[in-house]
Amino acid sequence: MEEPLVPFAVSIRRFHSAFPFAVSIRCFHWPFPFAALPFAVSTDLSTRVDSHSSKAAHPRINYGCDVTHRTPVLLGLGYDASASFLRGAALAPPAIRKSLYSPASNGWSESGIDVLEALTDNGDLDLPETPEAREMIEHAVDEIVARGERPVLLGGDHSVTYGIVRGLTRHVRDVTVVQIDAHPDLYDVFDGDRFSHACQFARIMEEGLVRRLCQVGIRTFTGHQRDQATRFGVEVVDMPRWSRGDRLMVSGPIYLSIDLDGIDPAFAPGVSHPEPGGLTVREVLELIRGLGGPVIGADIVELNPHCDVNDRTAGVAAKLVTEITARIMET
Repeated sequence: MEEPLVPFAVSIRRFHSAFPFAVSIRCFHWPFPFAALPFAVSTDLSTRVDSHSSKAAHPRINYGCDVTHRTPVLLGLGYDASASFLRGAALAPPAIRKSLYSPASNGWSESGIDVLEALTDNGDLDLPETPEAREMIEHAVDEIVARGERPVLLGGDHSVTYGIVRGLTRHVRDVTVVQIDAHPDLYDVFDGDRFSHACQFARIMEEGLVRRLCQVGIRTFTGHQRDQATRFGVEVVDMPRWSRGDRLMVSGPIYLSIDLDGIDPAFAPGVSHPEPGGLTVREVLELIRGLGGPVIGADIVELNPHCDVNDRTAGVAAKLVTEITARIMET
């Protein structure tokens, strides 16, 4: 017997030349190509004051209205001091840029957007191997979003997502995080570290920073992390469910967090924790294309250049940067 889907509510307005209507969907269980339909997602992104940060807050931005807020900004986060098992992810941002700006490609997305022309590259944040790095990441993202720009972050180990989300949610409420990953990263503590790259989503959910956490590609659940997922109400499409055709439907504002080990190591070998049986690159690209939006930012993390083969994983990461940036501009 298949696992029942976790019910959730989402309102969609579908525009059709003859039959405009609104529909409220509680749950679904069919592989329907939503990305092919002309959907416009209706969200309430009214301005409110930050409630979780002790620092001075900026007014929250209504991303659903002003197209000037679609400006994508690239920032590298070369930090891997919270990694377990292997170090090396701190070297990823230059490796991804090498592929992104390579003359072997032209920087255009599959949807026909000249991404490199539109993308502002802010270089890399100089991060120490200390807890202060989390605060620096939060502050840097805060500044990007305060300018009305949308961040595309290059990790770095996955712990950087905690600071990113804290900075982002100073300005945007009711965020849905879509996490592509082999691991749920929901440990309360890992190797004595509450801010390990195996714990960041537990911290995010504990602090109530986001409205929903939706995980795709998971294939390493431990008993403790299953309990944590239940505790926090995490919506999970693990690889067995994905293979059966189960999909989560999400609406904006959406933050996308991609751990490259969510992709099968046949396509992305350059990670510290390769886990067979994962997503294909094409499946991830189609997932990105299907995001309703607005997509307000993203991170691509856990590339370890020491483990890569002929820069294949760096090339995958660069492709993801291109397609995510295009989706940010489209939504």
